[in-house]
Order: sequence, then C-alpha cells, then structure tokens
Amino acid sequence: MRLLVVSQYFWPEDFRINELVAELSRRGHAITVLTGKPNYPNGAVYPAFLERPAAYSSYCGARVVRVPMLSRGQGGLRLALNYLSYALSATVIGIVTLRDEQYDAIFVFEPSPITVGLPAVAMRAVKGWPVVFWVLDQWPETLAAAGVVTSRVGLAAVGRLASFIYTRCDVILAQSRALVGPIRKYCGNDKRVMYFPNWAEAAYGESSASAAPEVPKWTGKFTVMFAGNVGESQHFPAILDAADQLKQNDDIRWVIIGDGRAAATVKAEVIRRRLQDKFILLGRYSADRMPSFYSHASALLVSLKPDPIFSMTVPGKIQSYLAFGLPVLGMLDGEGARVIEEAQAGLTCAAGDSRGLAAIVQRMSELTYQERSTMGVNGAAYARQEFDRGMLIDRLEGLLDEVSAFAAE
Repeated sequence: MRLLVVSQYFWPEDFRINELVAELSRRGHAITVLTGKPNYPNGAVYPAFLERPAAYSSYCGARVVRVPMLSRGQGGLRLALNYLSYALSATVIGIVTLRDEQYDAIFVFEPSPITVGLPAVAMRAVKGWPVVFWVLDQWPETLAAAGVVTSRVGLAAVGRLASFIYTRCDVILAQSRALVGPIRKYCGNDKRVMYFPNWAEAAYGESSASAAPEVPKWTGKFTVMFAGNVGESQHFPAILDAADQLKQNDDIRWVIIGDGRAAATVKAEVIRRRLQDKFILLGRYSADRMPSFYSHASALLVSLKPDPIFSMTVPGKIQSYLAFGLPVLGMLDGEGARVIEEAQAGLTCAAGDSRGLAAIVQRMSELTYQERSTMGVNGAAYARQEFDRGMLIDRLEGLLDEVSAFAAE
C-alpha cells in the first residue's frame, strides 16, 4: 500500500506517529510523511536539523517531505501562526511536490491542531485520495476548555472549520468511545466515525529499565511521578494544593518529568509555597528515557482540568502508564477515570479535586508493596488486552486497505 501521512509533528519530535510510520514501513508499505520542521515543544527549530536537514529526509524506510513554516515561538499569536503556516505550506507545497505521486490513502495524525486536516482534504479534492483522520484532540471544545479561545464567535468559526474538514474525510477515528458522538455533531450521522485508541509506545513495556541517574534514590519512601506536558489542561494548581496538604508527610515526594506552557508558573509556585524539598522538576526527556525515570516511581500520576471535553478523552499517558506496570493515580473525570478503574490499576478522584488527590496519594502510600504491585499487574494485563500496539496497528492496516480498495472501485 502507498500511504501519505500528514502530520504537523514528526521525528525527531516525540509522537506516536513515529512508531506507526516505522511499523507500517517495516510491514512493507511505501510511506511518505508530509510534515514541518521540528520545533516542538520549545518553539525553536532543532539546531541539529538546521545543521543537517538532509539527515532528516527519511525515517525507518519512509520518505519525509518537510515544508517551511513559522516555528511555535512563544505566545498565543505565534502559536496560531505556526498552525496556519503549516496548513498553508503543506497544502500548496504538498500538492505541487506530490503532483506526480499516487497514493492509496492519506492518514492524518491530529493531536492538535485541527488545521492539519486542511492539506489532506485539499489533496483529496485534487487527487481523489481517500482520507482517514485520527482525532486525538477535539476542536473547538479543547480550545474552550483550555481557555485558549473564549470568544463565542471564534469558537463558532473553529467549529465550522472542524465541520468542513470532517465532512471531507472518508473515515474519522476517535481516540475514545465518548468522542464519537461529539465528532458526529460536526459531520452528521452518515459519516463513518470509529473508536481507535492510543497504544503504549514500545519502550514503555521495558519495566526492567535501569533507574535514571537524574532522580535521587529514595528507598522505602513514596514517589508520585508525573510525566508529560505541563500545561493548563493538566491543572497543576490542584496538584500543588494536594502536595501542600501532604507537606508534613516526609515520606512522600513529587517528581515531574516534562515541560510546557505552565512549567515556569509551576516552578515559581513550588518556591512560593516552600515545597522545594517535596518536588523534583526535571524538564523534558525523550520517550525512550521514560522507563528509566518510571523505575523510581511508586505510582504514576495523570490529571486533567474539570471540563466536559476532557472527561471524554483518555490521555495518551494512561496507556503508557498501564503498560509499564505501576499503579496509577488519576485526578480526572469520565473516560480516563473509567479506564483506570476498569483495569483495577489504581485510585482516582474527580478532576480538579485537590483534597481528593491528597487523600488517594495518602491512601496509596499506605498500601503494602504487594497491594500496589497487584494494581500494576492488573494495569499491564489490561493494556495488553485493550491497547496492544500490534493489535491496533493490525486493525488500522486493515481499515486503510479497505478504504483504499473502496476508493479504487
């Protein structure tokens, strides 16, 4: 199968699309990736890419076509221009560069923004290639929940954009079952919308990884670890409130692995609250290093703000946490909490509930090693059953074959 992957983010940036492209290429498919210049998350194009851009023109057998765009930089306006510049550049340059190519299908990876769909639907209109669109972040609801867009006029405009894109796709994949309905609101009941979840990256199954030297050893005590984006959506004020409530307990510490738009605020708040001896803030590391950090954790934390759209999503870190085989602490609502509870893999409280989080951290810390180990084993078994990487890519491969065959008739 000849497949065009449209993704604003791609290797050397760390996203699941890298693993998908590598696996489909390994299975013998001819893959072309239409992407931008790597600049996530820090906002500046990677120096290594600038020094040797040709070294980033192929990945695990896949051809990589990179289009010019404005880097993310800092601030909301710059981010909006980053989104729009990729969409425009990938549409125009993509159509011109790939005009003599022939693909069986286009696969769109959308963790955010939804504008990544514009190049794909433009090429569908020009070339007739069918489009499969994987929705990991539902716009405009996520924009409203994160406070990025507050204007009703602006949100309505983004909603019309979502409808424009969705109605021009052949299949839409939703990262959780709860998102299927909201997506249909924008594309109608006649559109094919299917549940297709994240999987855990291959590295997260390596529970025997040696412990990262960046984290001081803390034998016999309880380490809560958060890994991932440090942003508004993760509701760090509630995490800090919970840590404040537990600061008299010298056997509990918090380790944060990650970076994001709220990272500087979190660091300042840790100092203001005098919690420096309770928190270790280590910044961002590559996905393949995560198992070595997780080896220090007693439990892994996932959190989201209280908002209806967030209750419909399953943060990708949940699959990774479960696969690693450690108990999970969840401060979130809806689908994410359901997965943790159904897996019997940890303890949950409501999104934004700092008292609830403090209570489940305290409770988890008081469990025996065997009780926590059982939760971890349950989570790993559930991940194998529901989120197995090979099983899900098999399913996607079959769907892409079906879509391309239908389009060829």
